[in-house]
Amino acid sequence: MSRNKYLLLLALCGALMGTVACGGGEEEQASSEAPAESAPEAGTDVANAGTISGTINYTGPDPDTAIAMNADPNCAALHQQTVETEKVLAKDGKLANVFVYVKTGLEGKTFPTPTEKKVLDQKGCQYFPHVQGIQVGQPLEIKNSDSTLHNIHALPAVNAEFNQSQPFQDQKFDKVFDKPEIMVPIKCDVHPWMNGYVGVVSHPYYAVSGEDGTFTIEKLPPGNYTIEAWHEEFGTQTQQVTVEPNGTATLDLSFQPKA
Repeated sequence: MSRNKYLLLLALCGALMGTVACGGGEEEQASSEAPAESAPEAGTDVANAGTISGTINYTGPDPDTAIAMNADPNCAALHQQTVETEKVLAKDGKLANVFVYVKTGLEGKTFPTPTEKKVLDQKGCQYFPHVQGIQVGQPLEIKNSDSTLHNIHALPAVNAEFNQSQPFQDQKFDKVFDKPEIMVPIKCDVHPWMNGYVGVVSHPYYAVSGEDGTFTIEKLPPGNYTIEAWHEEFGTQTQQVTVEPNGTATLDLSFQPKA
């Protein structure tokens, strides 16, 4: 090969560097460009975030009834005292198991999906917790802490229905809800008294009232919101609330039996 041809070949090789190897075989070169980062999600301004806190009051009798677990001796043996259904868990004029969440006011905002699992436990032939909230896409771990057969039958209206058995103690599986839904009923086809509810929302701003009727929703961006409170027997109530920067808004609601 003449010197001129050799120099021409070197020039061509330099021009094609990165797409064709000089030895004649193709070689895919890794891009030096950094991978594009996903756009940051528009979430809460924690520097100015506020809080909603309140109490769910109850006026009326306690209509809750005792559960007859005799149909399954394994369940009956787990309790030394009478167990009630928890459909109305009221004490001293306060109401528990009320799901409180931001219904409107967060439009246009998106929030990271938590990776931490929520848990729905079957213990003592009851669901614990009876009412809980979860974000869209967040894993729900369903486990059987009893040494008897349970099955978990979810009856959503917009999410996918599932019905899965857990015949052995300590069995677990995960489920994910893809769409917001207030509320998703959960039941056990083996034990008809077993029922629970899951509120599925697209954000982290929800709470469930405790036995003293209190609830707190924290780290909420300042703004005007519609807050909805849901109870399985008494329906829903909504109220408008304004959250000031770094402020605490008070929201007290009262439920009573339907006429």
